Amino acid sequence: MQGMTRIISLCLVVCLSLPGWSEGMAGGPKGAKAPSVKLPGPAFAALETINPEHIRWHVRYLSHDLLEGRGTGQRGGDIAAEYIATQFAEYGLKPAGDQGSYMQKVPLVGITTLPETQFSIVPKQGDALNLKPLDEFVAFDHTQQAQSDVDAEIVYVGYGIEAPEYNWNDYKGVDVRGKVLLMLVNEPPSEDVKFFKGKALTYYGRWTYKYEEALRKGAVGVILIHQTQMASYPWEVVRNSNSGEKSFLKREGGALNVASWIQLDVAKRLASASGMDLAKMMKDAQSREFHPATLGAKLKAHMVSKVRNFESNNVVAILPGSDHSLAAEAVLYTAHYDHLGIRPDLPGDNIFNGADDNATGCGILLEVARAFGAAGQRPKRSILFAAVTAEEQGLLGSEYFGKHPPIAAGKISLDLNYDDVPPLGAPEEVEVSGAERTTFYPALEAMARQFRLAIRPDAQPEAGSYYRSDHFSLAHVGIPSFSIGEGTKFKGHTAAWGLAQQQEYVEKRYHQPSDEYRPEMDFVGDAAMARFGFALGWEAASLPSLVGWQHGDEFEAARIKSQ
Repeated sequence: MQGMTRIISLCLVVCLSLPGWSEGMAGGPKGAKAPSVKLPGPAFAALETINPEHIRWHVRYLSHDLLEGRGTGQRGGDIAAEYIATQFAEYGLKPAGDQGSYMQKVPLVGITTLPETQFSIVPKQGDALNLKPLDEFVAFDHTQQAQSDVDAEIVYVGYGIEAPEYNWNDYKGVDVRGKVLLMLVNEPPSEDVKFFKGKALTYYGRWTYKYEEALRKGAVGVILIHQTQMASYPWEVVRNSNSGEKSFLKREGGALNVASWIQLDVAKRLASASGMDLAKMMKDAQSREFHPATLGAKLKAHMVSKVRNFESNNVVAILPGSDHSLAAEAVLYTAHYDHLGIRPDLPGDNIFNGADDNATGCGILLEVARAFGAAGQRPKRSILFAAVTAEEQGLLGSEYFGKHPPIAAGKISLDLNYDDVPPLGAPEEVEVSGAERTTFYPALEAMARQFRLAIRPDAQPEAGSYYRSDHFSLAHVGIPSFSIGEGTKFKGHTAAWGLAQQQEYVEKRYHQPSDEYRPEMDFVGDAAMARFGFALGWEAASLPSLVGWQHGDEFEAARIKSQ
């Protein structure tokens, strides 16, 4: 009886001490009683131990110069993986990688585009445009060969999208085999949610889709036109993300000889030399009546690459479930630990420390793992933790994990991902874009009310963030997945302040050496997101059935196939 009294008292203390654990919370009718959360006493106790300073320590270490930017397949990245594996072991989690280890080997090929590469656009009039690498173009040879040559006609295909469900086809039956396709990033602008989901970017707008579709059409190359407003990030992000070595999963099947981006000014010069106007070309592409246009120009490229076969590791651990019949199923937590490493050609500070992106997500993942490991009771389903590699190289670690999960994708109920959770103080909102597409959303809404967190819609749906982080790789194989992040409203500040912080970060620190740990960082918000995610994961692990996608969702078919 004394033990039971202590548990009840502890639960009461914990409930009252958590922000928003009361009636009449933000996000629900005033005075209405919020739905009860089904976490048992030991889970509440474990949740309460989540500490912002624990997250700070992880972020400080993982983003230290000694880890050299945690580059994929580089020493600093390997040190980060070993550090995370050691933490998992200390927390009492079981290894879930290869051969009884915490490491899941990911076979990769590193490609470095060498200075000997020549990239020239030859218009039908005037001199050839011999472009400067990084300043005017970036390019990779996806064939994973040391050298290849392209001498092919350039065809403008608008957005490069074929989407029958939206009655949209930028190719209009034109044979583009052996061609180089010039195209825009993003997708046709719209306010209609039934047309490319309105403002929200769909996968059709992602550069990865455009490369994939061009390859399916038989093209040998793609040139993407960068525009900051359309891409949602400046040229510096394109340059930094595509400089030095870039990693790929080992190739299976065909590949593009040239996958490239060019500056907007270069595209204007190309259009002018072809007797066309880029502004009109971009406007024409917004119509269903658009037809591909031959520019009369050619791309002459001599691609020279350094090719390196190597392995990196996903770090995978598991807390076995307590229910004999449900332990074979799992709830998954993910965060990527890699960043961009060191850029030797950059003067001054050339270490891309990646404090926000994504030492914060790893810090949260580790603190959630510690809390689960320390709980006096285990949830019914197993809990999987995966710190994945090569996210910055194109979600490669999570793609490999999705294809080779330690528990079958059809038995993973939910993936909760953390990616770039800025330490800005106490949040009053949570952003969980994509959660509304799952059957878990009502439980999430109830939990948000308990935590007094308003659910904020995606602040920049046009940026397509859902397709730019590791949860997408898991959704692609059918697992209901989304990322957990803060909104824009923080205690003591306006939403405009939060938006200004986001903008400043994108402009001054995102994928730049200045994304560094600073002692003044306030990790209270990261701890709040950790607590919220812990509670969501425990709830999902306790439900009578697996989470699914809403009927008609683009990932529903993959979920059905996996089961």
